[in-house]
Amino acid sequence: MNIKLCNYGIDATSSGNGFLLYEYFLVSGLQDAISRNLLVSDTNILSARVLAINASTGQLVNCAWWQRQGLEMGGPRKLTEGIPEVGQRPDPDYPWYEDADSSPGLRSPKFMDSPLKVSYRGWWTYPYYSCISRKWLTSYSVPIPSPGRHGMKGYLSLDVDVSNLEVNQCEDDHLGSYSEILVLHGTHKCHNLTSKCVYRSQLGLTGWSRGSYQCKCRPGFYSPHHAGIFNGTIVEIAWQEQETNNSNAWSTIFRCKQCAPGCHHCFGPEPCLATYNWPFRTAILSFSVFCVFSTLALIVYMYRHKKLKVFKVASPIFLAITLVGCGIMYLEMAAIFPVLDKYSCIATKWTRHLGFCITYTALLMKTWRVSLTYRVKSAHKVKLTDKQLLQWMVPILLVMLIYLGTWTLSDTPIAEDIKDSTGLRFKQCSYNWWDHSLAIGEVLFLAWGVRVCYNVRNAESLYNEARLISYAIYNIALVNTAMVAIHLLIFPQAGPDIKYLLGFVRTQLSTTVTIGLVFGPKVLRVLRGQGDQWDNRARSRGVTASFSLNGIGLVPEEAPDLYQENEELKEEIQKLAAQIEFMKIVYMEVNNRHLKPKSGSYFTNLNTPGAVQSPLAKSGCLLTKSPEDL
Repeated sequence: MNIKLCNYGIDATSSGNGFLLYEYFLVSGLQDAISRNLLVSDTNILSARVLAINASTGQLVNCAWWQRQGLEMGGPRKLTEGIPEVGQRPDPDYPWYEDADSSPGLRSPKFMDSPLKVSYRGWWTYPYYSCISRKWLTSYSVPIPSPGRHGMKGYLSLDVDVSNLEVNQCEDDHLGSYSEILVLHGTHKCHNLTSKCVYRSQLGLTGWSRGSYQCKCRPGFYSPHHAGIFNGTIVEIAWQEQETNNSNAWSTIFRCKQCAPGCHHCFGPEPCLATYNWPFRTAILSFSVFCVFSTLALIVYMYRHKKLKVFKVASPIFLAITLVGCGIMYLEMAAIFPVLDKYSCIATKWTRHLGFCITYTALLMKTWRVSLTYRVKSAHKVKLTDKQLLQWMVPILLVMLIYLGTWTLSDTPIAEDIKDSTGLRFKQCSYNWWDHSLAIGEVLFLAWGVRVCYNVRNAESLYNEARLISYAIYNIALVNTAMVAIHLLIFPQAGPDIKYLLGFVRTQLSTTVTIGLVFGPKVLRVLRGQGDQWDNRARSRGVTASFSLNGIGLVPEEAPDLYQENEELKEEIQKLAAQIEFMKIVYMEVNNRHLKPKSGSYFTNLNTPGAVQSPLAKSGCLLTKSPEDL
């Protein structure tokens, strides 16, 4: 607000006759005109006053005080009562008045501070409440210095109604009304770290009073008092008590407490996160790590005894690949051991699916080779080498690697919050369409493996390996299906320790059982000293080393083993000798009139009444075949 007396035709700083004009201005009726016109010029001005003061004595010479009234009451009126008395010094208790002589520069506690190096023509008072007008006011005062040493000095003061403004002591959020007083922002007494100031105008309550706000606990904090919502007026009183009387009510009652770790919202100190039984989890992890090292030790043990028949006919390279896959599956327990995050979820997906793919594919390739050998109907021997099977296995593993890599880069698995049966939160890796698509693919792959195992259910092989591998594949399918059902039906809201235990049980039932079925009998034979001996029971059923190699290990990639070839030659010679002996007996008895055939014997003449046909002869054809046909 910029007020210039020259607007009324008077220059207070003029020379010559300016002194006379100045005194005339102070004592004449122009005071009333100026005061009244100020009220008319601005509707925000509630009252205006002009004082004429003796410069030497400081006594009041004249006072013109006008106050605004409604139009229905005749407009502005001049006050004659309750104004400063003429002949007396103005009362210093007036909030709008300050003696320029006693306060040089008018830097008084009544007025708002202004920069030291900036000169203003007037000063604003702090807002104050007027009991007469029952309004909140702020006054603008302008001292008018005397042009000479003696004479009169003036004092102009305006009262501005600020009752329509809002006292918002909360922080400026740039969303408040334009009528808010900016200087009062941030003067609330809420504890900023634990609570937030909420201006009560948002609640439909406004007014010119200290504490027109509420203190609400911030997210992650709570208070056992007043449901975490405190009246600003009471908070202001508690703050004042702490400053004056050393009371601790403000810091104890009106200060919110932090929630338990992991709680975004809470109403008390109750925990929000599920607890982890670390000794229990550590014991499970230790056993899983022991299984990993045992798997590596088994690879070394098998490599040292790879020339023994029990390992050699089983294709050591595929046995090693199987053990590598089992070791990777064991590492899943290390991935899900800590509180899950993005990186542990990535490790979980990779160890689970890649380990399963390696183990299952290696076993399935061996079983598929048995199936092809067992179902052949021609006399030609099917020979599938390890190299040929690896050429089939590599694309399968490559597809899995590409899928997992694309999944990790494009839609990285994250840990999300879930709740257990008691409502406590813990982290679990997210499941989306990537998981579901891979699960469908693994189920189809597993179904094909079960079908292959069913096809070779009657196949014979040395050391009964084909059947044991089939049992292992059946077990993998059964365990994974059962564990999915347990997770979804029996423990849908299990806690983190229960889920960790279920993961351990699934790993042990699928991986450890597989190792026990495939490698247990082999290691046991080696320990008994029978690792380099043929399986007599299989050979008694007609399973030769050659068939076993074509069915399980096939023809080895390295240089031929002379001992193994000798064994095969011995088998062929024995078979040939048996056939020659059989032919001797046949030609000696067929159509020999000196030998009387016994009734029901193998060479009984079919034309003889009551004769029984041999199970290997049809219509007497055996008696007419040549030796070459046999």
